[in-house]
Amino acid sequence: MVSLASAELFRLLKPEELAPVSRAVQERLFTTGQEIFREGDPGDGLYVVVEGLVEISGLINNEQRLVFSQVAPGGVFGEMAVIEQLPRSACATAALPTRVLFVSRAVMQALIERSPAFAAALLQLVSHRLREFNQHYLREVVQAERLAAVGRFARSIVHDLKNPLSIISLTSEMFGKADAPPVQRASAQARIKKQVERINDLITDVLQFTQGDRSLARAPMNYARFVEQIAAELRAELELKSVSLVIGNPPPEIILNFDAKLLRRVFMNLVHNAVDVLPDNGNITFWFSQDVETIRTEVRDNGSGIAPEIAGKLFQPFATHGKAHGTGLGLSICKKIIEDHDGNINAQNDPAGGAVFSFILPVAAVGCG
Repeated sequence: MVSLASAELFRLLKPEELAPVSRAVQERLFTTGQEIFREGDPGDGLYVVVEGLVEISGLINNEQRLVFSQVAPGGVFGEMAVIEQLPRSACATAALPTRVLFVSRAVMQALIERSPAFAAALLQLVSHRLREFNQHYLREVVQAERLAAVGRFARSIVHDLKNPLSIISLTSEMFGKADAPPVQRASAQARIKKQVERINDLITDVLQFTQGDRSLARAPMNYARFVEQIAAELRAELELKSVSLVIGNPPPEIILNFDAKLLRRVFMNLVHNAVDVLPDNGNITFWFSQDVETIRTEVRDNGSGIAPEIAGKLFQPFATHGKAHGTGLGLSICKKIIEDHDGNINAQNDPAGGAVFSFILPVAAVGCG
């Protein structure tokens, strides 16, 4: 059975140092669930657990109680009361039928004055407890942030999938009517196809976001031809949305090593991001510039520009503003891809109107095309 002499804080004391403490201790018994002390109680001394188990907990936001430490037989708690004359900052509760030894603050202070070694051991214990609490608190904060992120993620995905699925459901009923004219059927088919493409884009963003670190499948490619292929692919899509895409100046004729699939995703995301907020007959322009070390690519639009309330968090996950759909992952994915290519990306409003998204890639050239 645990005794005062075998407890973690007292086992190094000499018999003559321990004797006056042993004569002054008080034995106290607590039933399961009974509070030993709670926040705000006087900090009147230290406790040694002889039998049972004690939980140390604190209030979070004045509502939720969080257990951040358990003290088993041989352990001590309430040590802060020995150091500072302040009320208790936590609650101690018997998790099992528990027997403790109580040592008053006055007795503990007299022992500290007589034994420098004991004082050092007490400070080490306090330091250990503070480190333990900090680690526990950080784990709880990280876990809470993860859960919050999962919640935001789930709400975003569910919301963005419900809209196209609802449209597909309603449109499929129209498409399935036996008396539906061919024109109506063709229109319904086009609407369904468009919503399927939206769902595919959402899923692609989610997969890209959740993949985490991945190695780049770099290969040498002519950057000008790559851009022209992307532009041709996008123009066919944008014509259906009454948006024009223009290459403002010739892209650099240089061979670069990059992951074509991922860099294509950057162009797609930036253009789709612009289209979502452009009015009918809007336009998007690609501009390019090059120096000895870098290539700069700009995606400009003639929309209303970047709203001030979203400007500082554009590239954060789940950040959306003024869009009818989208996960809020597109720009964060672009940032990750460009940084994986040792580049950087930014956004700003054009004084002449509209938004400008630009990314810079280093010239890791293997030759010119």
